[in-house]
Amino acid sequence: MPLQNRVAPNGVLCAVPARGMFMGNRGGRIHDPETQKLTGRTHASRRWLCCSTTYKDWHRDVWGKFYTELFFFDEVTALAAGHRPCFFCRKEEARRFAEHWKNCEGLEVAPSSDEMDLVLHSQRCGHKKSPACPPQINPHEDWPDGTVVHCGDRFYALKNHKWWSWSFEGYTAAERELPEDVTLITPLQIIAILNDGYSPKWGIFNL
Repeated sequence: MPLQNRVAPNGVLCAVPARGMFMGNRGGRIHDPETQKLTGRTHASRRWLCCSTTYKDWHRDVWGKFYTELFFFDEVTALAAGHRPCFFCRKEEARRFAEHWKNCEGLEVAPSSDEMDLVLHSQRCGHKKSPACPPQINPHEDWPDGTVVHCGDRFYALKNHKWWSWSFEGYTAAERELPEDVTLITPLQIIAILNDGYSPKWGIFNL
């Protein structure tokens, strides 16, 4: 039985056997090491990270006594769920992310991790006390690659002016044209960063 540690674009944690390109966490432990079940908390802190699945020669037991390891199909999924690149294991990507944040906000210096986490946490869909109300958008307007929306019972991601149906196993061509009113899942701050040129890593496309 797979652990409930695969993250959907809206931040919901699911138990599916599919593997992911990236690992991450939500600032600490939200599982019981004995039962291997979630405790009911959606996060331990505002520090939601997207990490590399490997780092040097480090090895660890998944869902041990420390933080709760989560897994993402790809970085597009992680960003949609409000997880930012980790400054420890993904320094280059994290610095680029912070530079794009600085650019799109007109700041003199790049924001700190705490400053970014405070903003992102107010826009995330995936925690119980989220004050964010995901906006309704027109998907046919000019959105950046990496934007994720929800329509019906599916998530869709935009790449090269085309919407692709998302799943834990990969992207497939959308089976229909999206209506003019869908729910935006990717946080608005991350939309701005994507618009400024941050390029996330994509998973498999099943053409």
